[in-house]
Amino acid sequence: MKQHGKDELHPTPRPPDVVVFPSSTEEISEILKFANAHKIPVTPFGVGSSLEGNAIPIKGGISIDLQMMNSIVDIRPQDFLVKVQPGVTKDQLNNDLKKHGMFFSVDTGADATIGGMVATNASGTTSVRYGVMEDQVRGLEVVLADGSIIKTGGMYSKSSSGYNLTKLFVGSEGTLGVFSEITLRIHGIPEYVVAARAEFSSINKAVNSANSILSAGVPVARMELVDDRAIKQVNKYCKTSYEETATLFLEFHGNEAGLNQDIEFTKEIIRTEYVVFNFETDVKKRNMLWESRHNLAYAFLHDFPTKKMIITDVCLPLSELADAIIVAKKAIDTSGLDGAVLGHIGDGNFHTLVMVDPEDESEVKIADRVNKIIVEYALGREGTCTGEHGVGIEKRKYQWAEHGESIGVMKSVKKVMDPHGILNPGKLLPE
Repeated sequence: MKQHGKDELHPTPRPPDVVVFPSSTEEISEILKFANAHKIPVTPFGVGSSLEGNAIPIKGGISIDLQMMNSIVDIRPQDFLVKVQPGVTKDQLNNDLKKHGMFFSVDTGADATIGGMVATNASGTTSVRYGVMEDQVRGLEVVLADGSIIKTGGMYSKSSSGYNLTKLFVGSEGTLGVFSEITLRIHGIPEYVVAARAEFSSINKAVNSANSILSAGVPVARMELVDDRAIKQVNKYCKTSYEETATLFLEFHGNEAGLNQDIEFTKEIIRTEYVVFNFETDVKKRNMLWESRHNLAYAFLHDFPTKKMIITDVCLPLSELADAIIVAKKAIDTSGLDGAVLGHIGDGNFHTLVMVDPEDESEVKIADRVNKIIVEYALGREGTCTGEHGVGIEKRKYQWAEHGESIGVMKSVKKVMDPHGILNPGKLLPE
């Protein structure tokens, strides 16, 4: 019960009254019919890897654990499509797709479930090339609050028919329905992959270089910013010896001849900015580079066993990104707390993390103030309070500031689809 009342960043459990493990769409439907009739809260649960309390049942009730619905229903390589149940994890899916020469592109840090990734409109390191979760979801089977089952979208690549209900559900965080089947776009495994690491003397130079690469039309597949503090933690945790300075982790996908030209072109574009530019074609070294990036949060948690991590993500127009990151770093540096800046700089999304003692009320308040500075700066420059983590509990307080009168429309949609308010109450929409 306790594991269903917490996630990666909320260690104090707020358990549900009961946990159920459906194995079919029909069983989900029966659970929701019962819950709706008795006005019992229902919160879908994947593996608990969320970062904003998205799947914590703060009103109690029923936690629907979807781990038993983990079948890959249909793989269609020629259509570049796969159909899965919501409990399938990202790594499980990619392991199955390999034998077909295909891969699923959304590369989150955690091995999250596909259902959870759809619910939060997750993205990750490859979003600059392949897009975020909403770009991959072609269709959904959804069980609504009253137990009725609907299908949205389909196996086609585009449609001008009807309202786009698929995108309405993507990012809805379980507040409009429970996913029972998901159809996704998949991609062919590239012939050749090259990773690169570019070091810079300042954050500004790193961000400006990223913009220059994108402006030149280089088809970069990953573009990650890691600041000097984060690199220091990477070296300690992963036993690497990277220079402790602002760094871009890059990856290129394509054919060998074309990628060699792309790499040389990239180096030429930013030659006046970078200090060191190294690239790797060796699979082991390339994987080490990306593992160090993905393990950054755990690197901090491992080194601060008595503290917890407070992390936020915002997304801004690319032209506003450099100043936003500088504001974020200054907010951390002047707070007296330890933390770092990192993120998917290629699509304007970055993360900040700070380590706090949860028993020290003053530290928690300082961390909240750092978070507030970063989010309000993003909103003031036509950005968003979350690029991929979702709203959950923590970002609800910023919804009015970001969406204004649109919140009324969102609440009307929620009321029509979930009149008793049983689906993941206390999430996404403000009071």
